[in-house]
Amino acid sequence: MNQNSYRNLQLNLSGFSFWLTIFAVVWLLGAIGLGWLVKSFVILIGLLLITPAIAFLGFRWWLQRNLVEDNCPVCSYSFTAINGMQLRCPNCSEPLKMEKRRFHRLTPPGTVDVEAVEVSAKQIED
Repeated sequence: MNQNSYRNLQLNLSGFSFWLTIFAVVWLLGAIGLGWLVKSFVILIGLLLITPAIAFLGFRWWLQRNLVEDNCPVCSYSFTAINGMQLRCPNCSEPLKMEKRRFHRLTPPGTVDVEAVEVSAKQIED
């Protein structure tokens, strides 16, 4: 029989010893009356895990309510903006403001908007 055979039966218990140490520390703290410390640590870890998920869902909800797609009133280019934001049209560079889920031109007071209509020309023969 091989004398070194017991050396071949080594177990890798490095992960097990870590969890055993954690269990011993928790048990010791609970035994001396510091269970509240362990509970508050567990609650803190739980909050750290849940907070990003809640923040992500809240951001998606806010973005769904405030992100609007509309057409430019000047050139009819369709693009997206956040409600209440002032910006320029990426196509014609017209200054716009997003109000009530629609784009409005930013013009000085007293400016009258006029739409041009194309009229076909007919020649009159004499």
